[in-house]
Amino acid sequence: MVFCGILTIKEERIKIKAMKKIGLIGGITWQSTQLYYQLLNTKVAEILGGQNSCECIIESVNFADISSKQAAGDWDTLHSQMTDIALRLQNAGAEIILICANTMHLSVPTMKKRLSIPILHIAEVAGNAVKNKGCQKVLLLGTKYTMELDFYKDILNNQFGIEVLIPNEADREIVHDIIYSELSKGIITEESKKLYLDIIKKSEKEGAQGVILGCTEIPLLIQQEDCDIVVIDTTKEHAYAAVEFALA
Repeated sequence: MVFCGILTIKEERIKIKAMKKIGLIGGITWQSTQLYYQLLNTKVAEILGGQNSCECIIESVNFADISSKQAAGDWDTLHSQMTDIALRLQNAGAEIILICANTMHLSVPTMKKRLSIPILHIAEVAGNAVKNKGCQKVLLLGTKYTMELDFYKDILNNQFGIEVLIPNEADREIVHDIIYSELSKGIITEESKKLYLDIIKKSEKEGAQGVILGCTEIPLLIQQEDCDIVVIDTTKEHAYAAVEFALA
């Protein structure tokens, strides 16, 4: 006689937790936006386990349009555009806004005047990361707008007491041009990596204890293992801080 046993399947207990919905302004560029999406979902799954993923909404812009307005200095139009997008995300149920780019945080003061939900400022996240790493003096790399204007450096200095170095004018042009002509298009070259690393090494001689990758595309090129000093990956830090907010 053949007896057919009954298989008992032990079901995995999946931890399900209510999370706040994250609104992302993406496309600045899409290469870094896909990193955000991957980081957000990977971190939520790591924390909650099972089949959990991030609850988010993305509105992605055309970077060619953004880039041309930046080059023309048409910041008022860009501030208005960013605000309109954030309002649409808010109306769609977002409970916090992430701008998936460092430079466009220039628009935050304008955006805050009309939003009723918070914006997670990437410079504040970077400042916390720098302090947590025990650094007092850092190199800031990014677009020429991020490096030369005060909106980012002031937060690091005034809120966190961090001394900020920026590359010399010629090196700023190199950093900026590689972002716009290569990284924004997903082009990664060893030559450009070497140029960035040479600039970082110069800052070490000036006492830099760390480098802030203040453009969300730079982590495509530079990682901690490439450098002797602390590397602050703003894309990763920003995404992880958003998950912390969403799950609080």
